[in-house]
Amino acid sequence: MSLLEKHRDKAVRFVEVCHKLAAKSFVTSHGGNLAWLVEKNVIMITATCLSKADHTPEDVVFIDNDGKVLEGRNKPTGETPMYLEFFRSRPDINSVIHCHPECCGAYAVTAETNLLMRPIYPEICLEIGPVPVVPYATPLTKKLADNFKPVLPKYNAFLMENHGLVLMTSKDIRWAYLLVEELEGAAASLLQAQAIGKVKEISRENLIEMDEIIAKRNLPRCGAPGINKNLSELYF
Repeated sequence: MSLLEKHRDKAVRFVEVCHKLAAKSFVTSHGGNLAWLVEKNVIMITATCLSKADHTPEDVVFIDNDGKVLEGRNKPTGETPMYLEFFRSRPDINSVIHCHPECCGAYAVTAETNLLMRPIYPEICLEIGPVPVVPYATPLTKKLADNFKPVLPKYNAFLMENHGLVLMTSKDIRWAYLLVEELEGAAASLLQAQAIGKVKEISRENLIEMDEIIAKRNLPRCGAPGINKNLSELYF
């Protein structure tokens, strides 16, 4: 049985996310890419130089943890080294999306304060966490992958300076997409709030209350397991 036959249902979900990203203009032309660890040494990843709007299940590529192509009629995305670093450094992660949503992108290119590092919305604090800026490096290079190393253990979402957004999760690719959508909505609100005036933050005391919710419901924290002890320390 081929890998595509074995993982057909996941490939269909994967392609659905590709199409949603394109429909929302979170990716344009053949930009952006996705990866999903579908079994221990098998990563489903998008093809290079192919619009996400045009991806079909037959276009996805299967690679191993070293980047070797296991199956697929296309070449994998040129950002493969970056994804390999993600999965190697964060074994708790199952799916990753790199895209270029307009409002998150504004914070990736501004020289002003990155408000996505601040506690603004409870949903973002609980489900995504702060979003640091990873220093710029030329796309498709090992340097770009290396620039993530200092922040990979602590966070689950990242702004690539002058480039775009990366978001990873221990859940499936659909959940990763929903978090991208959620974060882009927050970024849009922040940009409008900044146009009005000073932005209000959630207090340390309220973050401590959120930590009680996390503990009570046994919710996962952002970052690698055991790295972040509480939200107040993470944000303040």
